[in-house]
Amino acid sequence: MTNPLRVLISADLEGVSGIVHVVETNPGGYDYERGRALMTAEVNAAVAGVLEAEPGADVSVADAHGTFRNLLPEELDRRVRLVRGKPRPLGMMAGLEAGVDAVLFIGYHARAGAGPGVLAHTISDAVLDVRLHGESVGEIGLNAALAGHFGVPVVLGSGDDAACAELGALVPDAVTVEVKRALGQAAAETLHPQEARDLIRRSAAEAIRRRDQVPPVSTSGPVETEIDLYGPYTVDLATLVPGVSRAPGGRTVTFTGRDILEAYRLIQLVVQLGQIKPG
Repeated sequence: MTNPLRVLISADLEGVSGIVHVVETNPGGYDYERGRALMTAEVNAAVAGVLEAEPGADVSVADAHGTFRNLLPEELDRRVRLVRGKPRPLGMMAGLEAGVDAVLFIGYHARAGAGPGVLAHTISDAVLDVRLHGESVGEIGLNAALAGHFGVPVVLGSGDDAACAELGALVPDAVTVEVKRALGQAAAETLHPQEARDLIRRSAAEAIRRRDQVPPVSTSGPVETEIDLYGPYTVDLATLVPGVSRAPGGRTVTFTGRDILEAYRLIQLVVQLGQIKPG
């Protein structure tokens, strides 16, 4: 007997069809409950596609937006396991450590500074840019690199045209699913949600069938990392962490991770420090 195919779906919210404004993505905001329902439905579509192509697959879903408590557990396909809540060591990619054969990004968005891109940002508003070895990366780049550290390919990504282009440039053989076309930071021409789900389901099945054609992203180590931060106070806090230094200019911190895993975890820590206000 062979072991079942192990699949991780990392789900964000800004790249979901129909979503264009930040209040639709934050708890307590206008239409947030609709947003999380749309997010859950797109994840279910991806799950259906995976299991259509590989009926015996072992599927985990990492809630990877904001609080990591957005997906509606009772509405999620009952054949999957849900990873929710924070903090957790691998952040948006929780589940990789358990052993995975393929990763799908659902509802992803473009990096900070890219555009036009719907709700484009990198991790949080505290971050202006992240660079690995001098190359600007967003959540797509960081998470694909982390998957690559574990030898896992990212076989599919869904979101707006900017997010799809970002993944396509990094992983040309991945399947991309454009569910909306960005008209600006908070505007888009979007598919009907059901059309988007149908497209995601078909594309997920295709991506799983051709997974062996997609190589993992390779990031050489040690990993030189730079983070441009919105708040100088966050820079002050970050430099209290051993190995983190202040770069000239007052808004940038630098450090060198032994590998992408260490760099990823330090980036998460610096982002959390960005939530602290001056006392």
